[in-house]
Amino acid sequence: MKWLVCLCAALPAAVWADGTCNARSSATAPIVVELYTSEGCSSCPPADRWLSTLKGRPEVLALAFHVTYWDRLGWPDRFARPEFTQRQYALAQQAGRSNVYTPQVVVNGADWRRWPQLPAATAAATATDAAMPVLSLAREGDVVSLSVAPAAGLNARWAGHWVVLEDSHRSRVSAGENAGETLKHDHVVRHFQPVAAWPAGAGRKQQLRVSRGDANFPRRVAFIVVDAATQKPLQAVTLAC
Repeated sequence: MKWLVCLCAALPAAVWADGTCNARSSATAPIVVELYTSEGCSSCPPADRWLSTLKGRPEVLALAFHVTYWDRLGWPDRFARPEFTQRQYALAQQAGRSNVYTPQVVVNGADWRRWPQLPAATAAATATDAAMPVLSLAREGDVVSLSVAPAAGLNARWAGHWVVLEDSHRSRVSAGENAGETLKHDHVVRHFQPVAAWPAGAGRKQQLRVSRGDANFPRRVAFIVVDAATQKPLQAVTLAC
C-alpha cells in the first residue's frame, strides 16, 4: 500500500460529479475520539465494540490506533504500526505521564476514562468562530486535495494529520490473550501522517494519493487540524467516497 503527499458551514457532505466527490467541515467541530487498542489485549474487545457504535454519528470522528507492544505475547496484530505506538507515547509525554495502556480512549487530545460517555460536540471547539478552521476535501481518482482556508488576522499556528480509515474488518485470533476469538474492527487507522505547522493566516493546501481500497472494507480519508502548541484538535473533515 503506497501513500504520497504532494505539497502543492453547513453539515459535511459528499457529492459525486464527473468522478469527483468533496466534503466541507461543519460549523461545529466534531469530537475526535482515539482508541489505542490491540488484538492481543484481552480487555480491548469491549472498547472495540463500543467504538463501532459510533459509526454514522457526524458529530464524532472515531479512530482506532492498533499498537505494537502486545505483539510479543504471540499474536502479531496485523493493523498495528510502530508510528501508532509512538503517537500514544507522545500523547502520554505531553500529558506528563511515562506509561501507556490499552484500551485507552483519548478525546480531543486528552485521556478520557469516562467512556462510553462522551462530551458534547460543542466542547470540541474552544476557539472563537473567527478562529475555527474551515476545511474542505475533494477527491478526483486516487488524489484527495485538502484546502484549509486562511484565518485572516489570527496570530496562531496550526498543524494537522492525514488519517485513512477502514471499517468492517474481522480477525480470527489463534494465539495470545484473545485466542479463539473472532474480533470485529471499525474505524481502523490504516495510515496516519502528521503535517508540519503553518501560520493560520496563510492557509494550507496539500494532496494525498490514496486508492479507494477494497469494497468490502469501506475506506474514508480525514484531515484533522490541531493547535500546533497544544496538539488539541480544532476541526476535522472526513471524505467517505
